[in-house]
Amino acid sequence: QVQLVESGGGLVEPGGSLKLSCVNTGQSFHSLDYYSVGWFRQAPGKDREAVAGIGHSNSGTYYADSVKGRCTISRDNTKDTVSLQMDDLKLEDTGTYYCAIAGPSTYLAMERQGPAVFHDWGQGTQVIVSS
Repeated sequence: QVQLVESGGGLVEPGGSLKLSCVNTGQSFHSLDYYSVGWFRQAPGKDREAVAGIGHSNSGTYYADSVKGRCTISRDNTKDTVSLQMDDLKLEDTGTYYCAIAGPSTYLAMERQGPAVFHDWGQGTQVIVSS
């Protein structure tokens, strides 16, 4: 079963950068490369929203409009990890960031369906952007 663990969050000033990691620590039949992997965030009092996603075997990527040009999602299959590089962070990027998996091409549905089609969520890592 896939078990996801996020890391890399922290406190950063506006304009700063963070790299979040999502590693599979479970003993699953498939590696993360088989799945779509999505990054989502949830700010206090708000719904969880999609941030970025990547399809199986790097078949494609999705970025929310709010992070386009500032974030890059990538895989490291040697470590069974998907990372999210976040640059030029803004106050509104504050929240708890989660990763989750879905079917190989389900990242294409992230904009319309958001977190509903993802599963096996990690526990999250907190990002605070503050001056």
